[in-house]
Amino acid sequence: MLDGMSMDQLRTFIAAADEGSFSAAGRKLRRAQSVVSHTLANLESQVGFALFDRSGRYPQLTEAGRALLAEARHAADGMDAFKARARALAGGLEPELSVAVDVMYPIVKLTEAVQAFHREFPSTPLRLYVEALGAVVQPLLDEQCRIAVIGSFPDVPAACASEYLLGVQAATVVAPGHPLARIEGTVMRAQAGRHVQLVLTDRSSLTRGRDFGVLSPRVWRLADLGAKHAFLRAGLGWGNMPLHMVEQDLASGALVRIELETHPVLGSGFSMHAIFMKDHPPGPAGRWFIERLKSGG
Repeated sequence: MLDGMSMDQLRTFIAAADEGSFSAAGRKLRRAQSVVSHTLANLESQVGFALFDRSGRYPQLTEAGRALLAEARHAADGMDAFKARARALAGGLEPELSVAVDVMYPIVKLTEAVQAFHREFPSTPLRLYVEALGAVVQPLLDEQCRIAVIGSFPDVPAACASEYLLGVQAATVVAPGHPLARIEGTVMRAQAGRHVQLVLTDRSSLTRGRDFGVLSPRVWRLADLGAKHAFLRAGLGWGNMPLHMVEQDLASGALVRIELETHPVLGSGFSMHAIFMKDHPPGPAGRWFIERLKSGG
């Protein structure tokens, strides 16, 4: 008998409980009172017990009726969520959004964007890959993600469209006890080349045989920006860092900013772009996320 239970019966049950009478429930549902009474009688027959005590002027929930009311609401809410999700998917909303993000993108702004995304699209899972250089682009080319946010990788593949998001300032830094910290004024490339340079390495093969901003023959390659940050603070080398990540260190004196001789690659910042495949542009959720990143979170 329970297999024949319908969502309409549950909604009628909820309306009768909320409105306090069958006639009021009928007005809410735009049905005759007799239809409401008949629907509830059928539901009670299916569950095998009374949901309402009808001995008084107005029907009152029985103890069993009160116990089932919360479950009825949960079932109705689940059906509403199912319908909303189905309508969204039919309208092109992505079942899931996967985004590869350059480690240089400010983490605070990224966190704010993710929080806002979950408020706007609570039923759309968001999967993030945080990488550097070509490892940001590779998941997009491998169709593992829908959007890539690049900054440290300067090339946009021909099959991709690109949209500017924001600029991220950078700083070349060393520990205060490092020899380069004692140089007044501009540090020449030859001077910087005598010391270990800490650079990020690429987990992908897209930059094989290429170096970006490497001046020193003495290079330590690190796959993690946090490790690079720690090594810089420990005085193990010099390197370029996003300014937002070292501002507190500069203010406290844990790191010192140096001015390098002008270099075509080692500039004063990173230009962050969202890229996606031209033949597979982002849907509503991805489009919303890109616009949010443009506003800096």
